[in-house]
Amino acid sequence: MTQTLHPCPQCRSAYTYEAAYLLICPECGNEWSTDAISETGPETRDSVGNLLADGDTVSVIKDLKLKGSSSVIKVGTRVRGIRLVDGDHDIDCKIPGIGQIGLKSQFVKKVND
Repeated sequence: MTQTLHPCPQCRSAYTYEAAYLLICPECGNEWSTDAISETGPETRDSVGNLLADGDTVSVIKDLKLKGSSSVIKVGTRVRGIRLVDGDHDIDCKIPGIGQIGLKSQFVKKVND
């Protein structure tokens, strides 16, 4: 009977614990109800903490080497029309000159067009 608890929506810590009807994060002290998670779902935030949504435009914040290739995604590359997915690489997108790729949200910053 293993029950996995949701990570903290504020700092994304995996060390949350349950007390009565609340989930508590020992790292940042955030408290939230278990009902709030099921209503809103998981949040994806960029490197600065901005909330990301499907269709947003983001900018890459550091050079990213592509595994199995000599190609590099340069700093400042803009990616339009992202799609959020579950998993380690939580952004699916198409980068001009590279093609379809999965990015981690910690390496992008939301751009306000």
